[in-house]
Amino acid sequence: MSILSSMYTGVTGMTGQGEALSIYGDNISNANTTGFKVSRPEFTDVIAKSLKGVLGGNQIGRGTKLSAVNPIFSQGSLMQTESSTDLALQGDGFFVVEGKEGRSYSRAGSFHFDKDGKLINSDNYRVQGFQADENGKITSKMGDISVDRTVIDAKPSKQVELFMNLDLRADNKLQFDPKNPDKTSHFATGATVYDSAGSPRTVTIYFNKTDDGQWQWKAMAKGEEVKGGVKGEMMEQASGKLVFDTDGKLMEQTMDKSAFNFIGTTKSDQEIKFSFGKAKKDGGEGTSVTQYGTGSEAYKTTQDGYTAGTLAGLAFNDDGILSANYTNGQNISLAQIAVAKFENPEGLFKSGKSLFRESRNSGQPTIGAPQSGGRGSILAKTLENSTTDIAGEFINLMTAQRNFQANSKVISTADDLLQEVMNLRRS
Repeated sequence: MSILSSMYTGVTGMTGQGEALSIYGDNISNANTTGFKVSRPEFTDVIAKSLKGVLGGNQIGRGTKLSAVNPIFSQGSLMQTESSTDLALQGDGFFVVEGKEGRSYSRAGSFHFDKDGKLINSDNYRVQGFQADENGKITSKMGDISVDRTVIDAKPSKQVELFMNLDLRADNKLQFDPKNPDKTSHFATGATVYDSAGSPRTVTIYFNKTDDGQWQWKAMAKGEEVKGGVKGEMMEQASGKLVFDTDGKLMEQTMDKSAFNFIGTTKSDQEIKFSFGKAKKDGGEGTSVTQYGTGSEAYKTTQDGYTAGTLAGLAFNDDGILSANYTNGQNISLAQIAVAKFENPEGLFKSGKSLFRESRNSGQPTIGAPQSGGRGSILAKTLENSTTDIAGEFINLMTAQRNFQANSKVISTADDLLQEVMNLRRS
């Protein structure tokens, strides 16, 4: 029986090495598969025959068997691409996708948008992410990443912020005349605001020094653009006062009125707040608008309104946030890629198509934003290459081949011995 046993021992070796050849062949065949992770065969010995029972020692092995095929989740090399929807994960984690079979996970980030504006992979699995609210703030709500804001409505201006210096040396004898504001003001600067219909309007802010450290400002619009105005004249729409300390910093700002009545809009008395930075009285440093002994000059003017716009382009940033660019210059966040992390990724179930499914051994996923909770980062216009090392896999193939041949020698040798036994009857 020992000769027959040795034949079966050789068979286990040939079977195991044949399975190893399949594993190495699979690794090689997926050398160009995006996000592919190589697998490694792991063998164990078969329980041995003991010559002395439970006393230990004096045991004869009975061959080997393939005990596990473990994927190795090492980081693949990164390849730059020209597609704005190509994404790669650097570090731990998986993309989350939904399909007919339910939820799956993948390292392959070759995505594109379908005709319905949903982000999908090549097998039409929908990529999942955290949705943004109407203001572009990423929320915890998870769902399909899609583009459903091809047009954004106009936003009327609600605030204008100015950064400037007003000349300390200006006298306070110049009296402001609203019918001739350019010649009766110490300084003037313009700002473009948007009415309730999204139309751009030009507003001029005039400044007059009324006393030491005190200035009055008036925001005026063209008479032909406001209700009740006279063409060719400027009409006051907002006004206020500025007070500076002896160091030339803004101590206090007040706003007396603000009621813009632009023609062609349904909304009357559009309030636009003019801000000159945080004054010292309000806990600020008072340096956005100053009163120094240099010429009056406006450094920057910002406002929060815009006209209506249509979608001009889409792009992911390195935080995995999908942003939409519109023709009005606005950039709005739509969603953020969700990343799943498993305690035991080697225990995931391979389901083909570069997808993995949750299993009992993998544990349940924890899903969150990139670069949080130990999850990897997202790289835009990048794909993760297969981790297959062709040279290494060829060496593994040759090793498995030699092991297969060696085990076949065990069988052929045992066969020769059996032949000798058979010949004993003839002699």
